[in-house]
Amino acid sequence: MRIIRDTLFIDASDRGAAAAIGNFDGVHIGHQSVIDLTRAAAKAANSPLGVMTFEPHPRSYFSRDPNPFRLMNAEARAHRLEKLGVEKLYEVPFNKALANLTPREFAQDIITDRLGLAHVVVGADFCFGKGRSGSVTELQAFGKEMGFGVTVAPILAVEASNVSSTAIRQALSDGKPHEAAAMLGHWHRIEGEVIRGDQRGRDLGFPTANMSIAGLHPPKFGVYAVKVDVLDGPHRGSYNGAASIGVRPMFGENIPNCETYLFDFKGDLYGATLSVALIDYLRPEQKFNSLDALVTQMAADCDTARKILQNVE
Repeated sequence: MRIIRDTLFIDASDRGAAAAIGNFDGVHIGHQSVIDLTRAAAKAANSPLGVMTFEPHPRSYFSRDPNPFRLMNAEARAHRLEKLGVEKLYEVPFNKALANLTPREFAQDIITDRLGLAHVVVGADFCFGKGRSGSVTELQAFGKEMGFGVTVAPILAVEASNVSSTAIRQALSDGKPHEAAAMLGHWHRIEGEVIRGDQRGRDLGFPTANMSIAGLHPPKFGVYAVKVDVLDGPHRGSYNGAASIGVRPMFGENIPNCETYLFDFKGDLYGATLSVALIDYLRPEQKFNSLDALVTQMAADCDTARKILQNVE
């Protein structure tokens, strides 16, 4: 998959795609249905399969809400889209100039002049242009005028509930990764670089790979059974494990993070990129009376996680 970030000086070979447009936070099954429609449009037009999204997320640009909301960082989203067969990922810079484009200017300047898209696919609730004033009806009219096709995808539902990033966030906040996975169509993953921590886990006999969750919507704090993909480096591969997400109450006030213990693993993961899939919520965070009590519980957590993960592919 080719990622195009500079949309002002786009290569001719990157023009002419059929592209789904949206933020695609989480790449949930609603997003996947949009991409499936785009795949059909790309095949019909003999065009590359593309996705057009925005960085930073428009909500981050407009909102002063300090609470992190993203389900995925840009890298994790790109990895998921690549698995779906996307060939061209347009990460359009979201800035003041883009935010101030009228719906017509967006269709003309971005879709037509810069990217030269042959066809676009959007959700039924898609809005675009300054103040989100453009509707899918307007987009269809612009497409006829400017020469690009438009497909509008219906909103999907799982068990009569609308599939949305908001609903997935709530499931994760409730410690229900299975419900989140049903809407995502895949396990929710935390992806990022392994950073150096306080090495307390190593001292306790459970060395962990520490990752920041800054900027991401935090799942319910606690311990999870997880499946881990090491995406690069000498230990690249897939592993089972247990992860603690939260503030580590045994050790004072701390910035929330994700600490993952990989079963039957020996090696140095500092600097490697991990993708940690949340499979099952085991228990909440708690402060123990002693380190011995903590170690005993950690061993029990690992035993529970091993049993759960035996039946998970």
